Amino acid sequence: ANNYSQAWANDHYIHSKGMRKAREVREQLVDIMKQQKMPLTTCGTHWDVVRKAICSAYFYNSAQIKGIGEYVNMLTGMPCNLHPSSSLFGLGYTPDFVVYHELIYTTKEYMQCATSVEGEWLAELGPMFFSVKESYKSRLLKRAKERHERADMEHEMAMQSEKD
Repeated sequence: ANNYSQAWANDHYIHSKGMRKAREVREQLVDIMKQQKMPLTTCGTHWDVVRKAICSAYFYNSAQIKGIGEYVNMLTGMPCNLHPSSSLFGLGYTPDFVVYHELIYTTKEYMQCATSVEGEWLAELGPMFFSVKESYKSRLLKRAKERHERADMEHEMAMQSEKD
C-alpha cells in the first residue's frame, strides 16, 4: 500500500534504508526456502517468534538492566545504554533483557538496533553462557504442580486397575 515510500517511512519513524535492507534479506530468505522446497509460512501476530529468532542470532550481544536506562553486557560486563533514539528508550518501562546489533561509542556506549528478549530464551539458546535462577516462589509452585500431576496420575492408574 505504501510502495516503500520514503515519506511513509519518515511519517512512521522508520529508517527507510533499514527497511530496504530488510526487504532484500526477506527476498533472499524466500528464494532459499523455495530452493529447499520449504513451505512459506507466517508467524501472523505472534511477534515473540520473531523476537526469539533475533535473540538466537544475537544472544552473545545481550545485556541485562542494571539501573535506570543502564544495562550491562552479560558476557563482558561492559556497561551500555539504550540510545535515546531507540524505540525501547521511550517505552515508559525498560526491558530486563535486550539483545543488540552493535555498540556505538560516543560519550557513552550505546546499543544500536536493540530488541527486548526474555531471560529464559538466553538460557535456552546460550546455555554455556547463561542460566536463569528460579525464585523460591516459582520453585514452590513448580513442586506443587508436580505433586498435583503425580496425584492425578496415581488416581487414573487406580481407576484403571479397578476397571481391569
